[in-house]
Amino acid sequence: MLRIQSIGYSVEGRPLFEEASATIPTGHKVGLVGPNGAGKTTLFRIIRGELTLDTGTIEMPIRARIGGVSQEVPSSEVSILDTVLAADEERAALMAEAETAEGHRMAEVQTRLADIDAWSAEARAATILRGLGFEPEEHANPCSAYSGGWRMRVALAGVLFAQPDLLLLDEPTNYLDLEGALWLESYLAKYPHTVIVISHDRGLLNRAVGSILHLEDRKLAYYGTPYDGFVKLRAEKRAQQAATAKKQQDRRDHLQSFVDRFRAKASKAKQAQARLKMIERMDMVTAPEEAAKRVFTFPQPDELSPPIINIDGGATGYDGKAVLHRLNLRIDQDDRIALLGKNGQGKSTLSKLLADRLPLLEGHMNRSSKLRIGYFAQHQVDELHLDETPLQHLQRERPDTPPAKLRARLAGFGLQAAQADTEVARLSGGQKARLSLLLATLDAPHILILDEPTNHLDIESREALMEALTAYNGAVILVSHDMHLLSMVADRLWLVSNGTVKPYEDDLDAYRALLLSRDAPAKPAKPVEKPKRPSRDRILELRAEVRKCEGRVEKLEEMREKLAKKLADPALYEDGRANELATWNKKYAEVMDGLHKAEGLWMAAQEHLDKAETA
Repeated sequence: MLRIQSIGYSVEGRPLFEEASATIPTGHKVGLVGPNGAGKTTLFRIIRGELTLDTGTIEMPIRARIGGVSQEVPSSEVSILDTVLAADEERAALMAEAETAEGHRMAEVQTRLADIDAWSAEARAATILRGLGFEPEEHANPCSAYSGGWRMRVALAGVLFAQPDLLLLDEPTNYLDLEGALWLESYLAKYPHTVIVISHDRGLLNRAVGSILHLEDRKLAYYGTPYDGFVKLRAEKRAQQAATAKKQQDRRDHLQSFVDRFRAKASKAKQAQARLKMIERMDMVTAPEEAAKRVFTFPQPDELSPPIINIDGGATGYDGKAVLHRLNLRIDQDDRIALLGKNGQGKSTLSKLLADRLPLLEGHMNRSSKLRIGYFAQHQVDELHLDETPLQHLQRERPDTPPAKLRARLAGFGLQAAQADTEVARLSGGQKARLSLLLATLDAPHILILDEPTNHLDIESREALMEALTAYNGAVILVSHDMHLLSMVADRLWLVSNGTVKPYEDDLDAYRALLLSRDAPAKPAKPVEKPKRPSRDRILELRAEVRKCEGRVEKLEEMREKLAKKLADPALYEDGRANELATWNKKYAEVMDGLHKAEGLWMAAQEHLDKAETA
């Protein structure tokens, strides 16, 4: 287990932690959340021993291995597969020693290699690389063949392969596409050791972890529930805190009123003095402060006649070579379209074509003559002028607009006076993303094309972006690994694959199930038989099986929540209760194992039912 006890830590006199405590049970999957700048990444550095605490202690099992992705893989000539294999330092050292070891030591080395399943290492590493977007034929490529973002994927693959006892991941989905993010969710949920992940991805925080560690006001609070449950419990806690604070203040006001009225009267002086002492002894509960509302304010475009873009028999690509072809697409101003597909299939290429940043190589494309296009891509955040302020960025675009109006536009994107006059180089990633979104929407575009807009945004900012897109009356083309954002904004799905773009008629949950099923172990092939149409009784039987599986999952989930709350009780970790703790941890592990199996049976039953109903 990881035990954080009364830690204190300050940066340049500013305290990040004061008497902060939490206990993470062994094997739990935990999401670390909190406001930007609260100290989440600093906590990781403290756990890894890179920073020295002012006060308090952090305890974990002796010889526990801690792993995380701290920096990208260097641009070397080593293949990405060998780079991942080298991340398991024990295996690499034993493999090297096996070349020269003799006698008794040779037997020890071979035994240990067998214990850590060293001979299946290449297959395991290849599976992880494939899940993170590397095709098998790419595994022999050198790291130098890939950009920084892809090398970060190699670094992530390495730490997952090494399987440290405590896995610390800081925003791991920022350099993944939707497919990679969904694979990582599934992988982390089944990871055999303890995981703490900093993330603003609501889907990951609901599906990959079972608990939330909340960092706020220099304190840590552990909630034995995924993110949505944490939000509910925290809201209830804040409501109770506010009600208690109000009752205390009412009581204090009542006592103070008596003191003010009778302090000067001799007959009441003693009573007044007694009440004054009561006021001094009151341990006041502070009412929770309301979090600052995160906002985006998109200007609304005028209405154009449909379609605003129409493509017939189109093709586009780079340097005259088509990447996408057979494009027959229509976009109206009220469309909300999410682009799906593996990285490298052409989602960004299509976005650039629609944004008029790539030419049409074949076919015809008609755009409304008055069409205004807003385009946001990941790289644009990096193309801001670092030595200029956000206000100067806007003044370049709107030289005749009074500064007061430009400041109001910045405030509409959550960039207040202090940020408006701060050089971009000193802004946070989220503030830079807000500025780039403002620049993309400055002209009230009729179509807004967003390629991974949430990478630097916290959860509150993502919710604000979702609300702004919902209220916006232009078309939206969205590429994102944030499944929650996609599900709340998009009402049409386009699948980019095999060099073309087609409507995806199912929903996002079906797409997620499809992706995860591709990574499931292959089953032995069976002789092909002519399918028979299932009877009505068979369909009813399958529906009953689905309901039964669903009920089993719900019961196990309830058991998991109860056990998680039990394990979150600090009293359980007091001296003398080690056997009791071990019993509860064993029960939790058994329930989690049963839950994973039950979910698999539920998915299989649903798949059988779907096939029967469509046969």
